[in-house]
Amino acid sequence: MSAAQSPETRSNPAAAPVAGPAKIVIAKIEVHHLRQALREGWQDFMRAPQFGLFFGVLYAAGGWAIVLLSGVSGYFVLAYPLAAGFALIAPFIAAALYEVSRQLEQAQPVSWGTVMAGIRSAGGRDLGWMALVTCFAFFIWVDIAVFLYAMFFGLKAPSTWALLTEIFTTTRGMMFFVLGNAIGAVIALFIFSITVVSFPLLLDRDCDFVTAMITSMRAVRENMRVMLAWAAIIAALMMISFATALAALVIVLPWLAHATWRLYRLTVPRAP
Repeated sequence: MSAAQSPETRSNPAAAPVAGPAKIVIAKIEVHHLRQALREGWQDFMRAPQFGLFFGVLYAAGGWAIVLLSGVSGYFVLAYPLAAGFALIAPFIAAALYEVSRQLEQAQPVSWGTVMAGIRSAGGRDLGWMALVTCFAFFIWVDIAVFLYAMFFGLKAPSTWALLTEIFTTTRGMMFFVLGNAIGAVIALFIFSITVVSFPLLLDRDCDFVTAMITSMRAVRENMRVMLAWAAIIAALMMISFATALAALVIVLPWLAHATWRLYRLTVPRAP
């Protein structure tokens, strides 16, 4: 497939109108579009690796800082929910990489100056409000994690080994583990639904953050099977990152960020 083809010609031409003043349309996508987005996202990463590596290292360092602070403060029990919840703000961290992909797509010269200018322009619209929504969701995530822990174990802070033993050898521990992860999965799916399209949309078009969130949720609804597969891919790559002590995030974050932009282009075609 020629790289000169427009994103619209690669997406399914069947599109349903989304209600709203911006007259945004949502295209029907298939699983093969996910492979296309991942392939093109990797190509974007390789064309401008300095941006992806910078934000990948920055994001991984943030995760390491959270784990370190949890251990130093004596509340290592919060390291897992904090690190997992940290993934909720990844779409905001990745906004600069969406802008890189946008400029590469338009064959513009990409530099730190042009990327930051694009982010500032979007921030002057509603990107900042969308970032606030994701940060608020992160704090709610942490609050729920603390509440669940206190409900099952009280306010004591056992050692890591003692907590793991409790979780995997007692009924109470297993109930805590299952319930905590189930609630976390529901919250994560909701955040995924309101952000998978909204951040790229706010960078690409002049619309408000409420319209962007509604469009994102409708994109998930119109392409439920494919979007759930995309969420599963993200979760799998994040689990690999956790298994490598967050080292893989240096590559995973920029790859997924660029791929998300490409998937956005396929899901929300440009207006004619």
